[in-house]
Amino acid sequence: MTVTEDDLRAARFMTIAEVALVLRVSRMTVYRLVHGGQLRVARVGRGFRVPELELRRYLREAFDQSADPAA
Repeated sequence: MTVTEDDLRAARFMTIAEVALVLRVSRMTVYRLVHGGQLRVARVGRGFRVPELELRRYLREAFDQSADPAA
């Protein structure tokens, strides 16, 4: 996947706490998703930022898996 300059200009980033609120899970659960490679992040200093589009991708895949009876 190639990231263009337009993608970067339009990028919106969320903190781990904001992602946890959206998903209605704990921050630790979000950190587990990050460290498990299920949710890609950008490292900013010592913290993480989650691109909004990445969160949408994760949710789409989660819904696709839950709808698949073979999964």
